[in-house]
Amino acid sequence: MTARASANSNPKLLDQYIKKILSANVYDVAIESPLHIAPFLSERLGNNIWVKREDKQPVYSFKIRGAYNKVVQLTDKEKAAGVVAASAGNHAQGLALAAKELGIKATIVMPLTTPEIKVKSCKARGAKVVLHGDTFDEAFAYSQKLVEEKGYTYIHPYDDPEVIAGQGTIGMEILRQLNDPIDAIFVPVGGGGIIAGIAAYVKFLRPEIKIIGVESTESACLHAALAAGRRVTLPSVGIFADGVAVAQIGKNTWDIARHYVDEVITCSPDELCAAIKDIFDDTRAVCEPAGALGVAGMKKYVEREGIKGANLVSILSGANVNFDRLRYISEVAEIGEGREAILAVTIPERAGSFQQFCSLLGKRPITEFNYRYRDDNSAQIYVGVKVGAEKDARQKLLTELEAKDYPVLDLTEDEISKYHIRHMVGGHAPDSVNDELLYRFEFPERPGALLQFLKSLGKKFNISLFHYRNHGAANGRVLVGLQVPKDKNQKKEVETYLVELGYTYWNETNNPAYQLFLR
Repeated sequence: MTARASANSNPKLLDQYIKKILSANVYDVAIESPLHIAPFLSERLGNNIWVKREDKQPVYSFKIRGAYNKVVQLTDKEKAAGVVAASAGNHAQGLALAAKELGIKATIVMPLTTPEIKVKSCKARGAKVVLHGDTFDEAFAYSQKLVEEKGYTYIHPYDDPEVIAGQGTIGMEILRQLNDPIDAIFVPVGGGGIIAGIAAYVKFLRPEIKIIGVESTESACLHAALAAGRRVTLPSVGIFADGVAVAQIGKNTWDIARHYVDEVITCSPDELCAAIKDIFDDTRAVCEPAGALGVAGMKKYVEREGIKGANLVSILSGANVNFDRLRYISEVAEIGEGREAILAVTIPERAGSFQQFCSLLGKRPITEFNYRYRDDNSAQIYVGVKVGAEKDARQKLLTELEAKDYPVLDLTEDEISKYHIRHMVGGHAPDSVNDELLYRFEFPERPGALLQFLKSLGKKFNISLFHYRNHGAANGRVLVGLQVPKDKNQKKEVETYLVELGYTYWNETNNPAYQLFLR
């Protein structure tokens, strides 16, 4: 998915921001982050891929730049009253450090879903942390209440000219660090602070360089705004990439982005996981999902345009990721890259059949194999296979299996296969469970969330299947089988009941993976 900005320009606006960026005070606390070549990605994609290492900042993200530039310019009276911000974590850490350096009291309001590593980091830098709400917008509303009650000065994470100017120093550094012609810069987008700052500086001096925003498909607020021609509020926001989980692009950032961002590319969580692995392979940096957006978008751009030999810069915006989330990231990285296939294959139930099947796979590594006896004639297996990075590698494998008369079903893109079935394969339900409906749920992950979900689900219908796995992501995923009598009124009642629960859900009763392995 892409969206393109307006071709109109606003030179006066650029003049204002250039002056602010050139006079921005960030280097009391921030470093000029290195610009590293990514050798493996460069070779694989046929272009010169550069990574701007904002993970090297003292707070492991670019946010220190904008936060310090804003706070250092406050009046003595404002500094004495203290500052407050709402943040998913990176801006919070930047503000905490800025306030500590300047001897100012800082209060940070964070969503309950914020990774623990970010909460600890803010506290370690002397800030008072208040956990409130499940999203940035709920945390923001509470922070405004504190402004009214306590007289704090609110330091916005992105929608402030001085914050934007602080982030704009990244663009200044890139042009200074890379003398060769730059074709495009890929910038993560949440509320728009970093892309607005970079676009303002780069487009003033080098308008031929493309500024391309990259958003998560779960929070693509700039993409939606460009498509509508105005700022819009997303009805819901996914928080896998919590650093960019914003429902509406900022007002000040929109004024710049709508004129000077060339286009916006959106990337799925699976694609972000693949980009995290790519960055690790080249730099040994373990970045957060939002931090990998630039590389993920750049890869899609290269594939779409078919360009070769270009100089492409991606912003690695942050590395504040909970360690336990890496388990989930590693599980789906190869799928996100298209290098792993998840298949359901029927093989004969006889000695040597598995060996024969593996021989057909050749040197392709098997990443996962699940099996349980079904009957005397055939066995249904759930298998993961590495297929290589070639565009048609998965289809080639499917064709080979079908040519050898193996019934095969491709489950690589199936949600419940990736997150549930692979951990549950072990046999079909007994004949007595013949009235089961299957539902997939998502809920905000935080301490006690699973218990709250179970309490909400209640005892109205018997639970015949249940799978939950905490994989460190911001959303909990649950697969539930409910026994519902085969009666139209009963089925209508269960749907009404689930709507009233208020959780996002999908009916997966007809899902082929469920039918093959668990029904």
